[in-house]
Amino acid sequence: MMRARFGLRMAALLVGCIACLGMLRAQAPVTVDVDLAKPVGVWEPAYAWFGYDEGNYSTTVLGRELLGQLHDLSAAPVYIRAHHLLTSGDGVPALKWSSTNVYSEDASGKPVYDFRLMDGIFDAYKAEGVRPVVELGFMPKDLAAVLPGKPDQPYKILYPKDTLAGASNNPPKDYAKWEELARVVTAHLVERYGKEAVLSWYFEVWNEPDIEYFHGTEDEYLKLYDYAVAGVRAALPGARVGGPATTSPRNDHAYGYLQKFLEHAASGKSAATGGVVPLDFISFHAKGQPVIEGGKVTMGIDRELKDVDRGFGLVASFSKFAKLPILLSEADPEGCAACSSKVNPANNYRNGTLYPAYTAAAYARLLDLAAKHRVNLLGMLSWSFEFEGRDYFEGFRDLSTNGVDKPVLNVFRMLGMMGGERVSVESSGAVPMEAMISTGVRGDADVNGLATREGRSASVLVWDYHDVAEGGGGAAVEVRVKGLPVGVRRALVQRYRLDETHSNAYTAWKAMGSPQTPSAEQVAALKRAGGLELLGSPGWVDVDAGSVRVETKLERESMELMRLSW
Repeated sequence: MMRARFGLRMAALLVGCIACLGMLRAQAPVTVDVDLAKPVGVWEPAYAWFGYDEGNYSTTVLGRELLGQLHDLSAAPVYIRAHHLLTSGDGVPALKWSSTNVYSEDASGKPVYDFRLMDGIFDAYKAEGVRPVVELGFMPKDLAAVLPGKPDQPYKILYPKDTLAGASNNPPKDYAKWEELARVVTAHLVERYGKEAVLSWYFEVWNEPDIEYFHGTEDEYLKLYDYAVAGVRAALPGARVGGPATTSPRNDHAYGYLQKFLEHAASGKSAATGGVVPLDFISFHAKGQPVIEGGKVTMGIDRELKDVDRGFGLVASFSKFAKLPILLSEADPEGCAACSSKVNPANNYRNGTLYPAYTAAAYARLLDLAAKHRVNLLGMLSWSFEFEGRDYFEGFRDLSTNGVDKPVLNVFRMLGMMGGERVSVESSGAVPMEAMISTGVRGDADVNGLATREGRSASVLVWDYHDVAEGGGGAAVEVRVKGLPVGVRRALVQRYRLDETHSNAYTAWKAMGSPQTPSAEQVAALKRAGGLELLGSPGWVDVDAGSVRVETKLERESMELMRLSW
């Protein structure tokens, strides 16, 4: 009995020591070395892309307000991609549904065009200064084919029912009419917004045709693509067209679908024209997969990175397309923006700091993977916007809730403050890329950074990310910046922080008691808390032989942007 008790005590002591070692490891100092004299490429605004199912939200008061905020977060153009730009209906949005009613047919089968609802959406884009990705989908009711064995298939099916089962996802009954629809829509956009403006947009054919978003074969999708781009190019010869916006290429079916599309574009003939297949950009999607493990939200960043690694590798294997722009026209922690945390508790990551920390860590790796495969990453589109008439912080994948900015919007504001050249960053706390692709971030946290230099200034973004949402952890971080010009003696440092108590309206809302009908004063306080917050006042630091050192303490799932000027 004594031996048993002694053994139990020793086991408990051993467990305690292991826990202590884990805490010490989490608190071990991290050095982040930034070399301003070592550029690694132009800082492209791949972060400045957003999308959503409910295109009609673009015209609401809160939607317009958010579009304006997205424009303001970056000096670079911000692009917006929305589903349902061609869907029939009354323009009333619902979860995973929207419509413009742009196309119908009269009793004789003659097309009738009505641009009032679509103009409202694109007018809002223009007024708020953002640019569209014109996603050509979904199929208008009067143009949708009747599928074999489904004579009574409904056109519109609303969430939470299977929204992809409706005829709005069918192929066209007449491909010539589909081509003419694409031509007329493009011609209208050119007439209303000007040729030069529309030439700066992107036209993407459909969304995720490899799954139930398209009720046809891949050959039918290739035909759909050919006729759509023929219509677009007939109205605007220089228009930028692309696709196929397929799902995660870590899946063999999606990979094969993307591969066949690229083969068609590389060496096939257009079903519409008989000539070459136009392709100005390639798009596919990349998604993680959060789950609840051990009662804790656990992210799946490895899955999103596998998608990108495999997709980039496939594109790079086509020498004709190796340098063609790649748009990850959805790149997110998971796949259903409209599924709240009430539906899936794992989605509660969206309210606090885990979502922005994940976004920063993933974004850095996407840039690294583009460099690894030597491909041209155009954009990493966050499928997130806002939802109307829902509870505060209900756990949708959105950027704001009832007009209150969520923490994730601030990581895009941080990225938008960076510019010029991307420069070298080496962190002692970074999880190796191949390990992150293989297993995610399940051991030590990923304490890493991105940095840019522009003129007489530099920006350094650092973060502490872990897949598992749990308290504790964090790291003391020393950022060492070298390569400042000879003769500089002092540098001004501004520090912006995103953590539990900075740039975080969610924490402020919980501190109020999580009100669902906040007072005007509470709403004003939440809006203030949702903005990007300086950590103290700007301060001057000494420059020693072209180097600056800044120390900080990062909590788990937090980040800091340091801006230096001299």
